[in-house]
Amino acid sequence: MIPNILSIAGSDPSGGAGIQADIKAISANGGYAMAALTALTAQNTQGVTAVQMIAPDFVTAQVAAIRADIRVDAVKIGMLGTAPIIGAVADALAGLEAPIVLDPVMVAKSGDRLLQADAVAALRAMLPLASVITPNLPEAADLLGVPEAATRNQMQEQAQALLALGARAVLLKGGHLPGGDCPDLLVSTDVLTWLTGSRHATRKTHGTGCTLSSALATFLGLGLPLPDAAVRTKAYVAAAIANANALTVGSGHGPTHHFFAQFKGTNA
Repeated sequence: MIPNILSIAGSDPSGGAGIQADIKAISANGGYAMAALTALTAQNTQGVTAVQMIAPDFVTAQVAAIRADIRVDAVKIGMLGTAPIIGAVADALAGLEAPIVLDPVMVAKSGDRLLQADAVAALRAMLPLASVITPNLPEAADLLGVPEAATRNQMQEQAQALLALGARAVLLKGGHLPGGDCPDLLVSTDVLTWLTGSRHATRKTHGTGCTLSSALATFLGLGLPLPDAAVRTKAYVAAAIANANALTVGSGHGPTHHFFAQFKGTNA
């Protein structure tokens, strides 16, 4: 059975991140993609130039319309932007018995802030809603109010601290660590697993967080247990980055190649 995966996130008109990346990653990994928009952005591979938030009651209406008609097998939550939208999404998902992956989108690759500073507390309070959260190191530090982790030991300490805030599981992405490796850490009450991988020397990493979280939601929607879903997700994102040079999109941080497997044997 093809799982129905709902992404709740912002739009990236350049196609590399946000809802557009989510739809690609969900589709590439065997899911049927649905989307509820929280924000419109004007952005490209070089940065974000404008953001227009969607009214919280309209965000609620989008999710309600989907839940009234369509089975939801997993949810990915991305950019929420404001405390009222965070509250609206939490209310809209009440009672849903499906895996929820929360990607705490706070700052874009370009450095532009995508979550208002006064909404961090609201996002922190939302952590128990998620089956797993997928912060990178700056996002984890922001949620905890501490300096960014610079070592694996500090990553482990911060992942445990996020569990203490109510997160049921944490996939902490270590791509910001120095060195040639990109270690991610999966932690829950009964799991502590390092997912290792080599770093690719490329600027084509726009939307990797969106891609990872939506792929993870898809694998969970397919019924994989979290550790197996995380391993599959890590491999997919690494391959999407490794094949990104097949794309010629923009002059800044280019996107990953979500459909690298489907394009094999073509000129792309």
